[in-house]
Amino acid sequence: MKLATLKDGSRDGQLIVVSRDLGQAHHASGVAGTLQRVLDDWNYLSPQLESLYAALNEGKARHAFAFDARQCMAPLPRAFQWADGSAFLNHVELLRKVHGAEMPAHLHDEPLMYQGGSDDFLGPCDDAPFASTDWGIDFEAEVAVLSGDVPMGATPEAALEGVRLLTLANDWTLRTLVPGELAKGFGFVQSKPATAFAPLALTPDELGPAWRGGRVHLPLLATWNGVRVGRCDAGAEMAFHFGQLIAHLARTRNVRAGSIVGSGAVSNKDAARGYSCIAEQRCRETIGHGAAQTPFMQFGDRIRIEMLDAAGASLFGAIDQQVVARPGP
Repeated sequence: MKLATLKDGSRDGQLIVVSRDLGQAHHASGVAGTLQRVLDDWNYLSPQLESLYAALNEGKARHAFAFDARQCMAPLPRAFQWADGSAFLNHVELLRKVHGAEMPAHLHDEPLMYQGGSDDFLGPCDDAPFASTDWGIDFEAEVAVLSGDVPMGATPEAALEGVRLLTLANDWTLRTLVPGELAKGFGFVQSKPATAFAPLALTPDELGPAWRGGRVHLPLLATWNGVRVGRCDAGAEMAFHFGQLIAHLARTRNVRAGSIVGSGAVSNKDAARGYSCIAEQRCRETIGHGAAQTPFMQFGDRIRIEMLDAAGASLFGAIDQQVVARPGP
């Protein structure tokens, strides 16, 4: 099934069920008002939402209305936890190589991960406000999962069973602020502003055979100012699957329902597939030509992030954001 959260003036919005073709929606208030409520009581509430989803797809839902992604918040507008991995090692290797930094110890044995801010996510079509373009504004196109309860010490196999929903993320990064933060031995904080999410979160069965081995085996599309810059495969080169990422997070603590775990920027060794963040393209340019040529984002720029099924239909809806100057001092 496919779920979304409508803006209603509250912090947590109104949960809705969305048809498979993204054409129609139905309020889920008869089952649960928010997505967090469903995640807290998944086994009881999700079958009721599945019934509503079936009725909606069959044209039998009595109070259906036209779905509009522009009215959506992030599927989970604020979460108990947002942890972002770096499961695509090509991304790590490119960024480290160009800065002359050593590769992290055990790079191939355990994932890198940081704890991000989870109290204020951006909706899929919300403007992305920044105070200065000197901060090196960069998008990061990712896949993410929403979890149920996963106990401390869970194995990767058990942790994978905790995946409830999948979505897409734009994990904004302010590249020129990163070195100063990391040089202190802490971070990221200021270099990682509010993350944006696709309008829809969907159950793994909606992906069919593309969901296997804890990975999504489909291209993730990134379009910058109307130009397709990335069509990276989100599955084949993901070194750590989502079960491994969640288990890493749960090694020393419980992971509670409503936690979100990201894949990190989707990255492929084949440069012909493009890029999911500008930093990678700049790294390739520096390695190949001695200097970066592609600028970071400017005010007025737009980024669109989307994933299509084998028939060309949008699975999660699109993240479609414009970079704007932050109002006020």
